[in-house]
Amino acid sequence: MDIKARTVLRPSSSDLWFLAYLPLAISDGIATPLIPLLALQHFGASAFVVTIIIAASAMSQVPFTIVWGNLSDRVAHRKFFLVGSFLATGVSIILIALAHTLITYFWLNVVEGLASAASAPIGTMLLLETRHKRWWPQDIGLFGLISGIGTTVGLLLGFVWLFGIGRNAPAVEVMTGLLILSGALALLSAGVAWAWIEEPTSRIERRSVADLLHLHRGIVERVRSFRNRLSGIVDLTRAPTERLPGREYLFLAALGVMCVGFDIFYGPFPVFLWQYAHFSDAGVFVVYLGSAMASTSLFFHSGKAVEVHSPKSVFLESLYARVGLFVLFLWAPLYLVFGLGSPALLLWLTVLNALLGVTWAFISTASTLFLVRLVGRSARGRALGLYNAVGGAGSLLGVLLGGWMYATFGVHFAYTVAAATVVVGALLLAPIPYHMFQAPRPASRRRGLARSSRAAVAPGFEGKGR
Repeated sequence: MDIKARTVLRPSSSDLWFLAYLPLAISDGIATPLIPLLALQHFGASAFVVTIIIAASAMSQVPFTIVWGNLSDRVAHRKFFLVGSFLATGVSIILIALAHTLITYFWLNVVEGLASAASAPIGTMLLLETRHKRWWPQDIGLFGLISGIGTTVGLLLGFVWLFGIGRNAPAVEVMTGLLILSGALALLSAGVAWAWIEEPTSRIERRSVADLLHLHRGIVERVRSFRNRLSGIVDLTRAPTERLPGREYLFLAALGVMCVGFDIFYGPFPVFLWQYAHFSDAGVFVVYLGSAMASTSLFFHSGKAVEVHSPKSVFLESLYARVGLFVLFLWAPLYLVFGLGSPALLLWLTVLNALLGVTWAFISTASTLFLVRLVGRSARGRALGLYNAVGGAGSLLGVLLGGWMYATFGVHFAYTVAAATVVVGALLLAPIPYHMFQAPRPASRRRGLARSSRAAVAPGFEGKGR
């Protein structure tokens, strides 16, 4: 028997159900920038109200990710939960598009977050229960790649729809039609899932999923403003098997502060692009597209870079690069040179946002390995649960603070505070020594590295060992 051959835990007629997440990811790519834009233009919502709407969906996702996961563990049919989640998400998005009042618009976003929360833990567990453990990293990597490609396609489709198909039609009508298309794509995911998903014949305890982060760190979020479909799989209600070290709590505190800073920036970001930079709806999609494409292209490469270098070094370097990019968004002379709403300014901000996507790819990967090497294996599940909870809470607080600061004090104050907050979070990591993150190397590899280092300092080889 070939041990390299792919095996499954049950006979399977098809694994095409993976593709059920592709229309859903396309739907997300369309809806994420479109929902705040529609609130701005259809209902005349302020920057703070827009950020409250964004936060409302995420807020309902946080607890119900765990609730739906626990329910699926107790009920025999995971497939029905996943199909139901896709159906409810699609219907909710269509109803959001047809809403006539801002209050209705707000509550439908809450319902949509509640419905979509089920697809994160249940879809992940369904994958794990229908695939051999040997192939979990590759399969979860495939899920992440599908999500990244779908998000990119969704943003590209949104740009084509707004700039081409509906260029001469009323903006609100065009956006409403595009949001209905987003809901229809989520319904298509439900149809694919119903047709191709087979119920697993065995169950896996969700607590054991913490080991996945050691196997493949690509499951964490890659684009800051998009929903994470493969997180929230750790049950926070269970007690830790051992006390977490003090440095791990320091890391979590730093993580919470940094996530507040990230979303002080990204909370009012669509409002900034539309109101301050004077971009069209299609232009906003282009800026988002830059980050999505950059993150998707680095999906697998960031993990390799973090493995080679110290996670702390990669983490801090990416954080400071992100702070510099935040400041560049406020470089006023370029706005005067390029002109508000101009193609040159659109290109500049798209490049900056793409670079933010690059930094996020490395930040998310490095922060995960940072945490994994701080704690023991038996405490890893609890630590990763806290990682998700602290990051989610920090992001929600940051979104609300960002909207309030933007509406009250303006974009310069809000984005300056965002950059300063990330710096404070990075400084909190200073007491954690670098040597804790050096991965152990076999003796034979150490001897090889020693020979390489001697060769590197020989005449004619200066710099080649770096």
